[in-house]
Amino acid sequence: MSRIFDALQRSERERTGDSPLPEGAEFIERAGHRGPSQPAAIAGEREPAAIQSAVRNSIHGAGAVFEDLSSPPESPDWESLTEQEKRNFLGRLKSLPISLPPQSRLVCLTDRESPTAEALRLLAVRLKDYRRTRPLKKILITSTIPQEGKSTIAGNLACALSRATNERTLLVEGDLRRPSLARMFGIHSTMGICECLADETAILRCVYHLQEANLWILPAGRAPGNPLEPLQSAALPILIEHLATYFDWIIIDSPPVLPLADTSIWMRLSDGILLVTRQGTTEKKQLTKGLEALDGEKVLGAIVNGAIPSAYSGYYYRATSQSE
Repeated sequence: MSRIFDALQRSERERTGDSPLPEGAEFIERAGHRGPSQPAAIAGEREPAAIQSAVRNSIHGAGAVFEDLSSPPESPDWESLTEQEKRNFLGRLKSLPISLPPQSRLVCLTDRESPTAEALRLLAVRLKDYRRTRPLKKILITSTIPQEGKSTIAGNLACALSRATNERTLLVEGDLRRPSLARMFGIHSTMGICECLADETAILRCVYHLQEANLWILPAGRAPGNPLEPLQSAALPILIEHLATYFDWIIIDSPPVLPLADTSIWMRLSDGILLVTRQGTTEKKQLTKGLEALDGEKVLGAIVNGAIPSAYSGYYYRATSQSE
């Protein structure tokens, strides 16, 4: 993985005819001046204010979702939680062992000295530095089309953040249509978002600690016939905001932005967006449409997956290991 922001730079240059953007930060600034795009309205979708009102009016299941938490959603006082109270909550979450398949793509766990793992650690450090200038905790990972590697990037980035920054990281399996993160870590038959929102299952039975990876995961669970239905629950924003009080980072893996509506829901709940593209797969017109569907003010940059590394990309690491 390399050349972060390159795909966005090329697309912006083609769209506007401007000179190349020298740095990702300048692209972000320019995207902010464009203003967020306005995706098409989704049937049955409610605005944030209406969601908050529905929760306060005792919506079905909202209280049960948080039955094991210290503060009910009707009168949240989450900001006053002490560090010890946060640790107590996290200590009550069930731990699950991970069982990585032989050809695991979680290089941040299986091949930590590889250039790819190092690039992901660098991305983790840059995200931490970047949030010195803006609130940044909930990161949405999406792509324009399937098969671009967004779930692999989300899993690796969560591992990199938990290790490189030594901060509490929660990985959310937000792709309810084709969930793959739980399987990627080798955990099965687990409850998750769908049970938490639809079956009134307490959150303590839906978030798991993966000790070997030094992170937590909220799996998708078993989605109903209409995967969009749980995402339209008025309890989802409350759930995510409550979890945000216990974790330093929340990485959300969402479905591709084209042509599904799911990503627009997750986009509202996120602080920043990383768009995953794949060299040789993502077409320019798809990239352009994907950018138009995203909130430009929240786009942090792009990750070019499957890029051909430089001949010197691994020299330093090989030379260091041979000299020691």
